[in-house]
Parts: sequence; C-alpha cells; structure tokens
Amino acid sequence: MRILITHFRSLATRFAISRAVIVAVLLGPVVGAMLAFGSVAAQDATDVITIDNFAFTPPELTVVVGTTVKWVNHDDIPHLVVNKDKAFRSKALDTDDWFSYTFASAGTFDYFCALHPHMVGKVIVK
Repeated sequence: MRILITHFRSLATRFAISRAVIVAVLLGPVVGAMLAFGSVAAQDATDVITIDNFAFTPPELTVVVGTTVKWVNHDDIPHLVVNKDKAFRSKALDTDDWFSYTFASAGTFDYFCALHPHMVGKVIVK
C-alpha cells in the first residue's frame, strides 16, 4: 500500500509540473501578442492624422524623435501630403489610403496638400 501511495504522489507531482508547462507554453505567445497589439494600437491611436472635409486633423501634432506618423485620407477625393522642405512626400492618397513617415530628427515639419495648397498642417518633433 505504501508503494502505491508513493507511486500516486509521484504521478501527481509529474502531472502538476507538466500541466504548468503546458499552460505556460500555450499562454506565453497569447500574452506576448496581446502586449504587442496593445503597444501598436496605442501608437496608432496617438500618431494618426486624418484628412477629412479638406482639413488635416489635428492640424498640429507634437511627437518625439523616432515616432511614425500616419496620415489617412477619409475624403472622397485624392490628397497628397508634402513637406515644405521636401523631407517627405506621399503618393496621391485615394479614399482610405494612408501614408506614414518616421521622424528621425527633431524640428518643425510644415506640410500641405499638393493638390489643395490651402490645406496645411504641422508636426513638431522634440
């Protein structure tokens, strides 16, 4: 009887360890993916400029060096995002098209729509 109890304890210990390993292996990638998605989602929400009703919103955005800013066109006609100092220039953005640019240095980056020059905006990089 004593041998049987010892054998069951040994099996129970092995089962508990293997169950913990299985749970860790299965949950590790899920938790990692959730953290990565949260980080990307937070960045996208903060660093997006929309083009709607012939305007850039927000018209002025302040970011840190290394930030990628994304412009998304929600108008029914094309727009181009062009930096006045020629640091960046998008292709013609149709409805729901987007353009992104990563700001590698500090400064003030004024931009406009090349098709509608009255549309202006600014990205301030600190």
